[in-house]
Amino acid sequence: MKLSTRPRTQPEVNLTSLIDVVFLLLIFFMISTSFVKQSQIEIRLPETDGAPLTQEPAERIDIMITETGSVYVNGRELINNRAATIRNALRKVSGGDNSLPLTISADANAKHQYVVTSMDVAGRLGFTQINIATVNDPGDE
Repeated sequence: MKLSTRPRTQPEVNLTSLIDVVFLLLIFFMISTSFVKQSQIEIRLPETDGAPLTQEPAERIDIMITETGSVYVNGRELINNRAATIRNALRKVSGGDNSLPLTISADANAKHQYVVTSMDVAGRLGFTQINIATVNDPGDE
């Protein structure tokens, strides 16, 4: 009796589907990293060095925000605190000159959103000299 053994075949591992999945993941990560773009406003913070004060330019823009959210541009109250209203007021006051220094001062109890909205509008209009006014509490010394 002759028993013949069949030649055993080596099992094959098909890597095609694995390569497809890795390729799709690579494409997904390449595309999704391009979505991470954040807009930023550059703010130059004041520094003290003990040097004598220089004379400020005659023209400047002041934005004041009260505790209730009322916005004043150069002492004039705006009808509301919407971004479009602030944008129109800044355009009118600046006359298109984005190089004027702009100072934002807000009440300590004002909502942070009003300050951020004002900074965002000023940044979008192209103002580069944005200052935030603060007051030192005499009790902290």
